[in-house]
Amino acid sequence: MTDALAEAIGLVGYATKSNGIGGLIKARVTDFRVEEIATPVHLDNRGRFTVAKITLTNWETNRFCNQLAAKLRIPRNRIFFAGTKDKRAVTSQLFVIDAPMNKVAEVELPDVEIEVLGRTHQKIGFGNHRGNRFTIVVRGCCDASGRPLSDAEALAEVERISSQMTASLGPNRFPNWIGPQRFGSGRPVTPYVGREVIAGDFEAAVMTYLSMEGPNEEEEAANIRKAIRENGFSEELVESLPRWMGFERRMMEHLLAKPDDHVGAFCQLPTNLQLMTVHALQSIVFNKSLQRRIEAGLPLAIPVAGDIVGRVDEKGQLDVNSCIVTEERTLPRIARNCDMGRLMTTGPLPGSEHTTSQGIPGELELAAINAEGLDEVSWEVEALPRLSTKGTRRGLVATFEEFSVDTVPIADARTMGERWEKGPSDDDRWHPEGACLRFRFTLGSGSYATVLLREFMQGPLSNM
Repeated sequence: MTDALAEAIGLVGYATKSNGIGGLIKARVTDFRVEEIATPVHLDNRGRFTVAKITLTNWETNRFCNQLAAKLRIPRNRIFFAGTKDKRAVTSQLFVIDAPMNKVAEVELPDVEIEVLGRTHQKIGFGNHRGNRFTIVVRGCCDASGRPLSDAEALAEVERISSQMTASLGPNRFPNWIGPQRFGSGRPVTPYVGREVIAGDFEAAVMTYLSMEGPNEEEEAANIRKAIRENGFSEELVESLPRWMGFERRMMEHLLAKPDDHVGAFCQLPTNLQLMTVHALQSIVFNKSLQRRIEAGLPLAIPVAGDIVGRVDEKGQLDVNSCIVTEERTLPRIARNCDMGRLMTTGPLPGSEHTTSQGIPGELELAAINAEGLDEVSWEVEALPRLSTKGTRRGLVATFEEFSVDTVPIADARTMGERWEKGPSDDDRWHPEGACLRFRFTLGSGSYATVLLREFMQGPLSNM
């Protein structure tokens, strides 16, 4: 089975040589639940900001923030949170909002629950949380031929894969790929936009965001993007946009008023989404470096000579300032510390001052950078310097905790979403009569639940 999306973003290969359980996640919104494990926020009755725990059902985080800002009549940049979550899910996380508590408590939006916790002087920012707790149901498990798996068969395959991952990577570890959400689930547009941003071509960046087609996008959006590709856009087209295409609306309205200001049009995107376009381009390099390493047969959790390794901090995260190159003479000691979880192997997120590994690992990293045509890129964005990046490193493996799997009954088809109603296509790997497994686990900040589940499912990314 080929998977064009997986190949495009470098998500190819697995930690084990197994069959997987197949299946489909997010068959209904309540099958995917995320609870943020927040970094403690100090409450103070005299604080400027309101702290609220907000539960969203089927909301994209940035679009919710736009709606919340409109309700509170405040700028969008006065709402702070630690990370974007999956849209088709039930998510719970902390928000810090520059607005009075009573105003926040009065906000009413569909499928939104707001619990005001108090006031604080602290803001929070991206990555300012310890991790996330997940409860995810995989429905319709089947083998590679499409035969539905029984509960016992599916559970046995999960146990087999778990044992093999432990043997190859160590307990509770999995490859730390950057998941498809970073690139856009229905339309992996962010790295393409990021490539134009890094090149300084904001006209191309804006038009790519507005018009690039996506394989899993809704028909209405696909038709609009096709119209833009073929005929550009007009006031009439802007007026026809559905409400949920708010980012596109603001970008086009800006260009209709100021046709030559493509930087200003790009800045109609939320700041975190602007940054994500550059981060997504870096992420492709990381994923494809990891892919090349697996294909070359190099270990992931244990270093070889030339690898750059870094210390694992008290939160289980990589301390990038501690990174050093593994030499032959230090290899045994460093390998022991990696095995014990004190150090971790790393891969590149390139930038203007990035350092690649040496030896064979370095050759693989440079090959990934060159293959993407990024070897001569400066990573400096003159028009928007805050989008420039010096580059960094990311751990090749991540850890998961509190892992458990059990079975749930096959649900009434009438309670399922449109995807389930249509049934599996030729490119899918799930069966409506297959076992349904519920996975529970926690992950640290920056790791992806879909990446861990992918190791067990081993199906196309479109099923995730």
